Amino acid sequence: MLLWSLWSAILLLTPLEAAEEDDVRAGCSTAVNDLVYIVDGSWSVGTSDFETAKQWLINITSQFDISSQYTQVAVIQYSDTPRLEISLGIHQGGPKLIEAIQGITYLGGNTQTGRAIKFAVDHVFSSSQRASQVKNRIAVVVTDGKSQDDVVDASVEARAEGVTVFAVGVGSEITTSELVSIANRPSSAYVLYAEDYTTIDRIRDNMEQKLCEESVCPTRIPVASRDEKGFELLLGMNIQKKAKKTSGSLISEAAYSLTASTDITENTRDIFPEGLPPSYVFVATLRLKGSSSKLTFDLWRVLSKDKEIQAAVTLSGNDKSVTFTTTSRTENWQRITFKNGFQNLYDGKWHQLKVLVRPSQVTSFLDDQPIQKIMLEPVEPMYINGKTQVAKRRGTDITVPVEIQKLRLYCDPHQSERETACEIYSVCPLNRTATDEEEDCNCVVGPKGQAGLPGRMGFRGEKGREGPPGPDGKSGKDGTHGDLGPSGFTGMKGEVGPAGLSGDPGLKGLKGDRGDPGLSGETGPPGTKGLPADKGELGPPGEAGPMGEPGLPGSGGLVGTTGPKVSADCSF
Repeated sequence: MLLWSLWSAILLLTPLEAAEEDDVRAGCSTAVNDLVYIVDGSWSVGTSDFETAKQWLINITSQFDISSQYTQVAVIQYSDTPRLEISLGIHQGGPKLIEAIQGITYLGGNTQTGRAIKFAVDHVFSSSQRASQVKNRIAVVVTDGKSQDDVVDASVEARAEGVTVFAVGVGSEITTSELVSIANRPSSAYVLYAEDYTTIDRIRDNMEQKLCEESVCPTRIPVASRDEKGFELLLGMNIQKKAKKTSGSLISEAAYSLTASTDITENTRDIFPEGLPPSYVFVATLRLKGSSSKLTFDLWRVLSKDKEIQAAVTLSGNDKSVTFTTTSRTENWQRITFKNGFQNLYDGKWHQLKVLVRPSQVTSFLDDQPIQKIMLEPVEPMYINGKTQVAKRRGTDITVPVEIQKLRLYCDPHQSERETACEIYSVCPLNRTATDEEEDCNCVVGPKGQAGLPGRMGFRGEKGREGPPGPDGKSGKDGTHGDLGPSGFTGMKGEVGPAGLSGDPGLKGLKGDRGDPGLSGETGPPGTKGLPADKGELGPPGEAGPMGEPGLPGSGGLVGTTGPKVSADCSF
């Protein structure tokens, strides 16, 4: 009996263990989202533009795997009142969802945006059948005009319930302050604009990227008074704990020195649990000294369970090149090699390397200078059951000695424009103090010389780079009430509005009580005798009728009496 129990336990555990060993892909398409579109259907939109808005929703939704396991989508159309067009989880597949969106009919009416947001929070998100499993609750509000009700309270309640709200304004009638009130902070990340519905598809890629960032990039990196979504690999890969701290490119900067005995390896599921977005920026500030400047190694790589490369940035000191590797829909992987412009990266000094990845192209930078842009084929979500490593010889687990000051992956591709290399003295020497090593001088330091003669005034410097946007300002104090203005002129009579909707039929009335029978009336007097009628004229004789059937034979007559007796006298 004991042996049988053990065997049963083994049989039960085996499928579970096998499932855990299977490698799985992760990315935007496999994110676990409850996504609710709140779409303006008021009179100002119009039938044609409303159809365009529906197609825009379809285009954006196509990047997700619509299923009970991954993303579920609901659609609310609103005007005077919100109308739930598609419930969460009712369509378990992309084609069915697309068909349902195409079948939505235009409402028309006024603009009650706040009421629609509250409806989404109270009745749509709360109806989800997988509230404990869903990782992201996202609402996208699409509107072309100012709301006729308050949006602030409803939006605050949405955020308090853990709903991330994006606001998409279309056209020139929108109010920026209202969109900012609706959306999450910072508004630069959660508010989008389109000139009109005919150009709304221009912000499709941006909207897709924002939704994907929200799905796969939960962590934040403090940068220039704002938080950027991404992955701080120095922290996530435990480099700060495993490597020796050393001087960085500036006195104010710290770096970490990796040696051959330093193993920087972590489970990919712990670093990128939801995979990577379609666009991101890889940034590394590093110094290659000695033999490391002559070797070929993966500065950063993500391996599958079978040790196939899913993503990597490879440095080659032999030919002074940089290679980016990623997945491919047609092959196991694709490699993009930047062969020119990286000679200085291997000169033994501090440098910043950036690789900007977009769905169709990859751009490389060195010390803020763009080097090369190369086209990229469509990629597949990467496997996450393997390992992520730093500074490893290609094809081995051997660590290459390297000094690293920054190692980050930003989800927002626009961070490539904001991220400067001014942490390096040679890039931004003004108002900076280099470390002794940065001077790279092996000479003997002599005594301090006498002050020289004053030099001539230098030329005016070039305009500096635009700094990162500042944080959102605090709300100003309420102003005093102005004096009552004069009465306006009576406006012209407006056009007759559209017919209102038919009201619901009223309730059926109760049956009345039966009344008592009335009293019998008195007998009336006899009526007067009518006058005799005149005798009518004699009508014409009728046609002869058909011969009747023979009558029945009559009964026998009575027997007659005996007559008198006569004598026989023959003479006359």
